[in-house]
Amino acid sequence: MSQTAPSPIYTLRGASGAFNTIHFSCRGGDSPLLFSGSAKGAIHMWNLNNRRAERIIEGHSGSSVLWVNTLHSADTLISQGRDTRVCLWNLSQGRSELMDSLSTGSVGFCQCSLLETGMKTCLLAFAGQQTEELKIVELPSKTLVCSLIPDSKVGMVMCVKLWQPQSGPGPLLLAGYEDGSLLLWDITQRSILSQTKVHLEPVMCLTFDPESLRGISASSENKLSSWMLDGQNNLQKPHAADVPHVDKCDMMLHVALSSIIDLLIFQWHILGILSPETPAPSGCGSPSMSGRPATERTKRRTYPDLCFLTRQNK
Repeated sequence: MSQTAPSPIYTLRGASGAFNTIHFSCRGGDSPLLFSGSAKGAIHMWNLNNRRAERIIEGHSGSSVLWVNTLHSADTLISQGRDTRVCLWNLSQGRSELMDSLSTGSVGFCQCSLLETGMKTCLLAFAGQQTEELKIVELPSKTLVCSLIPDSKVGMVMCVKLWQPQSGPGPLLLAGYEDGSLLLWDITQRSILSQTKVHLEPVMCLTFDPESLRGISASSENKLSSWMLDGQNNLQKPHAADVPHVDKCDMMLHVALSSIIDLLIFQWHILGILSPETPAPSGCGSPSMSGRPATERTKRRTYPDLCFLTRQNK
């Protein structure tokens, strides 16, 4: 039986379009921030203390913003839009200055993935111009590290996740594809370490915990799939669970976030939706975004609001 969502603590309003992506930034002693990207091309920087938008950036010529993240600190923002551009923004001292940009050539919805490799360097993975192509570049130089195209026909690349293993050279990359396949790539060797079928439909989003070597993916068939890596970097047989609705989405370790701005919290061992009496994961990203009962979540709605909830212990 579906549980009723708890009442929101507060709601952030003021965006003119539906949200596609969010990113929490809670570093050091600064005020906690939330960056959001909308379908109308606006990037909002929300201050979670006063619950207001400190800044609004119109950075992709009105094209939908697919992904946002921060580099090293909240002073540098990176955004990806449907205009096929990835933009770097200088936010220091109240600025909203475009520092650099690069063209991905991709017209799809695959979000970028970022991995910081040094104090001022990072790797950026994104879908290329060919439907099955993945590109990895080094920032800020924009040097192409490699281009990855699988030998087998797996369809369009749908989602990616860069990560650095605790042992071994790394970095590695997980990619979900249109035919439901999940591939683990070795960036250094430009080779596939493991491949498995995790869904019958396209893999819409995924996340991965490098410490426990466990991940979750979601597909358009309304299913979550839990999977893990063994000590030899082999993907193990996935475990599936139904969810009310999965569309184009982002995911974090304990959550599945769909394009209709719903946040569901799951337990690893059973992939069951937690009840309102179950405490949510702690940390900056623990507030969730949903103000509606779970039974209403299958109806598509695109409110330009962000609702923050708490789950109380009884």
